[in-house]
Amino acid sequence: MAAITHSKARYFGKALLGVLLGLSIYGCTQANSSRTNSVADGKPQVVATNTIIADLADEVGGEEIQLTGILEPGADPHVYEPVPADSRLMEEADLILYNGYNLEPGLIKLMNAAGGKARKLAVGEIVKPLQLDEGKGEVVPDPHVWGSAENAIAMVNAIRDALIELSPSDKATFTQNAAQLTQELQQLHTWINQQIQTIPPQKRQLVTTHDAFQYYGQTYGLAIAGTLIGISTEEQPSAQTVQRLVESIKKIGVPAIFAETTINPALIKTVAQEAGVQLASNELYSDSIGAKDSDGDSYIKMMESNTRTIVEALGGKYIPFQPKK
Repeated sequence: MAAITHSKARYFGKALLGVLLGLSIYGCTQANSSRTNSVADGKPQVVATNTIIADLADEVGGEEIQLTGILEPGADPHVYEPVPADSRLMEEADLILYNGYNLEPGLIKLMNAAGGKARKLAVGEIVKPLQLDEGKGEVVPDPHVWGSAENAIAMVNAIRDALIELSPSDKATFTQNAAQLTQELQQLHTWINQQIQTIPPQKRQLVTTHDAFQYYGQTYGLAIAGTLIGISTEEQPSAQTVQRLVESIKKIGVPAIFAETTINPALIKTVAQEAGVQLASNELYSDSIGAKDSDGDSYIKMMESNTRTIVEALGGKYIPFQPKK
């Protein structure tokens, strides 16, 4: 299912808005200029700040909600700068779903300043966070909670309950959709564990561009051996940081390290070259699902793609995920 919206009217609204206001005003926005004009149909208006939450909400809400995602696939929520259309979306929404734990700081600030009647749910904050030391005595909650499929189940349940509160008449549909998704997520969790176990134990170490895989590593038995930058992609690594990572990679002897889809891979490529290790042929999805028809265009497919990339690059044996209905 599409992670942003089901309604063809949304695209008509985008075209009409472009004619009336000019492409120069909203041409550089993400998904927000495609606000659908469907209030009259009575569907609850739901806004999701990032693509992962939008995908889960789309699966649970289905045709019973009008869902608009602010970020497009591949966009980085850490550094996204809101535009005026985002404020309008939030003011007109009945429910705003966001991750929380400061994953999307610009949008959280805008949401807190926006008017409107919307209920706000920090979906990621349903999960008790890992606390990570960002240096200089600063300990912060890790926002990348979806790295565990078990955490994703908790997020699905929270979305289900919020939608039921918003539209009680659709309770049966939301409950059924959430149950079906939960069943698949439980199978995904088991499958990931099985795949990671095929990696030789000494090679179960992950080096990535930014610190987004702690939940994945803790849940599925991978040590996070190093990252180029910390939790937020706003960080700029120093030359000393790069060199320390290079030396660490040489010491631990991992066969490959990993770039990410939402971050320019140039620097991590340099790290791989200097450390004399392979850069995995496929990038990991960290803060966003992939574009439509890619191998990561839903939360489940994103997790499957990441697992395949990790397993193959670290010497394991990959079997495709085939959920039982």
